[in-house]
Amino acid sequence: MISGEVHEVVLWPGGAPGAIGQEAADTPLLKVYPANNANGAAVVVCPGGGYGGLADDHEGVQIARWLNSIGVTALQLRYRHAPRYGHPAPLADAQRALRWTRANAAELGIDAQRIGIWGFSAGGHLASSAGTRFDAGDAKASDPIERANCRPDFLILSYPVITFHEPHAHLGSRYNLIGKDAVPETVAEFSNESQVTASTPPTFLFHTDADAAVPPENSVLFYMALRRAGVPAELHIYERGSHGVGLALADPVLSTWTQRLRDWMEQRGFLGSAA
Repeated sequence: MISGEVHEVVLWPGGAPGAIGQEAADTPLLKVYPANNANGAAVVVCPGGGYGGLADDHEGVQIARWLNSIGVTALQLRYRHAPRYGHPAPLADAQRALRWTRANAAELGIDAQRIGIWGFSAGGHLASSAGTRFDAGDAKASDPIERANCRPDFLILSYPVITFHEPHAHLGSRYNLIGKDAVPETVAEFSNESQVTASTPPTFLFHTDADAAVPPENSVLFYMALRRAGVPAELHIYERGSHGVGLALADPVLSTWTQRLRDWMEQRGFLGSAA
């Protein structure tokens, strides 16, 4: 089994596809947080930041530690973003993270069929992109990681950016990912509510009604698309709470949302219990 200490894994040791340099910003990696009393589940964590940065603490480290507290192995993703990168780099990084996790399931001590992805804000757009754009891997690839399936088994979306259509779009995320001059067809393609199919994984969504940066309609649009496709989903919208609350540790009401998430994960069997 891979070491129980927190450690980093470079996703492409030979350099990421399309990399324009060799700096940290050009090098996607996973920070692996093995869980004590692990139950076999794993989650790739995608911090937010408008596709122009990464909120690594309250949407990264704190999330990984919370997952560890419920027995889940956490893998915090450092993905490429603007100003150096737009599409397809972030999605390629997320897909590679899922492939790497599944290919190394035995060494990580996890179940290859209980690997989720959790995204916050723009990281939620990335996670929902991974949940609507996936493949079974390339069986003929010389790289064993590329042979692995990159479909997540479940999605967790916290105040996610979903649509790129106005008036509910977070334009900063849209501009950073696909540019200010994107044609309507491209805007529609990256509005993930239009990408949901019956193969999209079961999804948990959390938002607040007071979110002025990423309106809750983003989560509602994705939830309704999931319903139409017959995909199991659960949506929680709290009345109060600003954008980017993370675990909302200082709010005794809003902080209860993680218990709703834990309940959902347990009921769906992702924590090892029968669904």
